[in-house]
Amino acid sequence: MSPWLTVVGIGEDGFKGLGRNARHALLRASQVFGGARQLALLPPCINAQRRAWPSPFSLEPVLAQRGNEVCVLASGDPMLFGVGASLSRVVANDEMLILPAPSSYSLAAARLGWPLQEVVTLSVVARPLAALNLHLHHGVRLLVLSNDGSSPAAIAQLLRERGFGASPMTVLEHLGGTVERRVEGLARDWSDAEIAALNLVAIDCRADAGTLRLSPVCGLPDAAFKHDGQLTKRDVRAITLARLAPLPDELLWDVGAGCGSIGIEWMRAYPTCRALAIEADEGRQQLIELNRDALGVPGLQLIRGSAPEALSGLETPDAIFIGGGVTRPGVLEQCWQQLRSGGRLVANAVTLQSEMMLMTWREQHGGELTRIQVAHAKPLGDFDTWRQALPITLWEVIKP
Repeated sequence: MSPWLTVVGIGEDGFKGLGRNARHALLRASQVFGGARQLALLPPCINAQRRAWPSPFSLEPVLAQRGNEVCVLASGDPMLFGVGASLSRVVANDEMLILPAPSSYSLAAARLGWPLQEVVTLSVVARPLAALNLHLHHGVRLLVLSNDGSSPAAIAQLLRERGFGASPMTVLEHLGGTVERRVEGLARDWSDAEIAALNLVAIDCRADAGTLRLSPVCGLPDAAFKHDGQLTKRDVRAITLARLAPLPDELLWDVGAGCGSIGIEWMRAYPTCRALAIEADEGRQQLIELNRDALGVPGLQLIRGSAPEALSGLETPDAIFIGGGVTRPGVLEQCWQQLRSGGRLVANAVTLQSEMMLMTWREQHGGELTRIQVAHAKPLGDFDTWRQALPITLWEVIKP
């Protein structure tokens, strides 16, 4: 089947900046879909009916034209945070031709002299600003697509709050157009200057003195989390996550989540990792919400309720962590039943009763038991001694 749909990436320079194939596709089209700003870039010689996207946004008007010559306009590269990615999920590849223009990221990297392969590219267009927190590391360069003209000031405030006020920021407006403009400054000094709605923010991350360094490696400092004492401590957390072994696109259930530390670090391991945090206590639910935003994973989903009742009907997980409630009737049974074949289950026990429960399950289902004992040096008068933390028994098993 020859393509009936052509997705054309268009820049601020409009029709004159398009290649031959893109121009011919627009001249042949019976209908052209796009945003109001993109449609306004087309010259009078385009005879196609111009159709703005409906609100709320929907691809249905385009799909209804299958078989007709149709064009869709997108900003820059349609496959980079663009409509092309959405269309590719519902339109076969041989039915669609995608003609990209340089993306805003490419243009920004060219203006700044930043090698694009060394830059983290992000978007806050209709996305939580808190997701930037995951990428704030000293020396990292970020290119962030703004939602609107207020985004740069909001980003600067976030940088100040997270201890990155020393970071240079560059706002690039209308990249590739005749009114392209650059605004520069430090996050700590950023003002509420008027910024065009179409802009990109470049950030050269610089941590302030004393800012807590948060590595992407599992095992964040305990001080990175707000908690009420119900926290899987750093060393045990790192060991636990190593056994849970997060992989791209996988889903974790964090059962009895406490402050959400396991689910949060699972999601920090890879951008497409997902997690459900199951927690009944209202105070800890609030802590989970605070921690997930502060640590850059606002997509962590909070399930308000107690296991096993709250587990019914949830999406099948690839891995499950049980940090609390091992002895609660039905918790292990429900988790084991809903875990996918080949999935991993890790449970931690502190009490003798919960340890005995894990030993029983190991006899039935196999797996490995590990005893974790951690000691920290603490003052004892004028000297120091080792203070033993409570030992943890960890059971890990892969479901056949």
